Amino acid sequence: MGDRDLRKLTLLLIAAGLVLTCGAAFATLAWQKVFNDLYKPKPDSALKKAKCAVCHIDPKGKGKLNAYGKLLQKKKVDAATLKSIEKKDADKDKASNIAEIKAGTLPGDPKSKPTRK
Repeated sequence: MGDRDLRKLTLLLIAAGLVLTCGAAFATLAWQKVFNDLYKPKPDSALKKAKCAVCHIDPKGKGKLNAYGKLLQKKKVDAATLKSIEKKDADKDKASNIAEIKAGTLPGDPKSKPTRK
């Protein structure tokens, strides 16, 4: 393999990496928009402040998905998909995803759950 071929291969690998990285970032933003449009979280709620952490362990949306995000992984980005997992309890804290969303808590974080009344 010559220098020219090596450069082409390197550029191809860099381009592939950018496509994969950008795809994940766009998916995060698309889910965020659909989520906010559907549930309209209050500005002072943990949901609104969390942004990417609604679905990701890392608050900046990088890396691993939390339990809620895993339920959405590789699914169509739309309101119907979000509605389809509302009755589930992603983080196993005994509160359904929709109960957490209505309370403004994070459905993928077992430490963030609605207060009992």
